[in-house]
Amino acid sequence: MTAQLDDDFLIKEIVSTQDGPCIEELYRRYSHKIYRKCLSFVKDSSLAEDLTHDIFIKTLLNLAKFKGKSKFSTWIYSITYNYCIDYIRKSRKMNYVEISEEENRLEQDDYEDDGYLIEVETGRMIELLEMLRADEKMILLMKYQDGLSIKEIQKLLNVSESAIKMRIKRAKEKMRELYKRTFKDDL
Repeated sequence: MTAQLDDDFLIKEIVSTQDGPCIEELYRRYSHKIYRKCLSFVKDSSLAEDLTHDIFIKTLLNLAKFKGKSKFSTWIYSITYNYCIDYIRKSRKMNYVEISEEENRLEQDDYEDDGYLIEVETGRMIELLEMLRADEKMILLMKYQDGLSIKEIQKLLNVSESAIKMRIKRAKEKMRELYKRTFKDDL
């Protein structure tokens, strides 16, 4: 019966009554999507499962804060991204890896051609994405894999539109530089 109810109704029921079947239905609807996003960040199925459960618990604890200004799927997507990024940041503090000056060098050209991204083979693209920091990878995946607009990303990350554009630009430039260095023999 709960499978036919919309998210808004389920959320209201969970907030007001802590209804078990409604919680189970919400978990059934979103756990796999959360898991896939977590797995794309951590590359470990067991850890992705743990993060999925943590995110769902965090979502339930904060469900009363959901005001319906966006779709529930967008809200939980935002929680997932932010949780994964926070997890990776904390992990990095424990395993600090210094990034060279050359990798941090960025051009300030605001308008870059995305053509090279289209030409990069899928296998190479995945390899390059794995070389990026988690936040760089996240913003490129949000834009190009998930098809989110600049405005949607802005709402999810709660930063200015120009900051989103700059982050995308810098991540693309880093990909371009990594591509040139990694596959220089193929150019």
